[in-house]
Amino acid sequence: MSPRFGTVTIVGVGLLGGSLGLALKDRGLADRVRGVGRRQEVIDTALTLHAIDEGTLDLAGAMHGADLVVLCTPAALIPQQLDIVRARIAPHVVVTDVASTKAEICAHARANWSEPLRFVGSHPMAGSEKYGPEHATPHLYDGCVTIVEPKNNHADDAYETVCALWRSVGSRVVEVPPQLHDDIVARTSHIPHIVAALVAELAAGPGDVKDLVGKGFRDVTRIAEGRAEIWRDICLTNRDAIVAGLREFGEQANAVREIIEHGKADELDAFFQSAQAARRRALGE
Repeated sequence: MSPRFGTVTIVGVGLLGGSLGLALKDRGLADRVRGVGRRQEVIDTALTLHAIDEGTLDLAGAMHGADLVVLCTPAALIPQQLDIVRARIAPHVVVTDVASTKAEICAHARANWSEPLRFVGSHPMAGSEKYGPEHATPHLYDGCVTIVEPKNNHADDAYETVCALWRSVGSRVVEVPPQLHDDIVARTSHIPHIVAALVAELAAGPGDVKDLVGKGFRDVTRIAEGRAEIWRDICLTNRDAIVAGLREFGEQANAVREIIEHGKADELDAFFQSAQAARRRALGE
């Protein structure tokens, strides 16, 4: 059964927050959607596009009358926002987030919120290289997987509400412990983004390359168009897993470089065939 909310406060009304607002309104899941932003022009855009019903720059004040609070800001901002939210919400309010890293955020909540916890960490695996409310869509979460931390001293109703929220906007909910989540997405999302950025930088060498850019370059580097602030914070809040993965990536890149240097055709065949199989396994094909 889909949940029904009085007032939902969405903190951060860019692509993810704006899309959640549109999804809630499109499905009739909330009486009122309130948006919180850091810049008035973003709030104004979200209002114009009907992603929210009202907007404010006052995070603390936006907690008044809320039944559900969803934090949709860069990951590094969420711990301090959780402190403000915790001090301002009514006892019945449910709180979650959409950040791409989970361990630091969930640990902060566990250390500072009383049990049973009414904050449940989550991460919808949705989005694109585009950002801002102007790109929001009520269908962003359709068919995506949303990771939710496993139940661990959470209030029963809060946990059930967060899972039901994501299902009601089209997601499939999967429970994954926060640290395991960060270790996995470092390899499947965070490091690929860094590699895309490095490939884009590599193309900026000598000469005018625009007439020699093929579809492969566009496909590989598309995600490098993502908002720098988001990816900066992802790197800083998942530092250990990303550094470990980049170290392994560097070792593998050096091994491939040596194969190419020595002209080992059979080993190159084996490398590319192994990569094809690995991609299919990762995609469940």
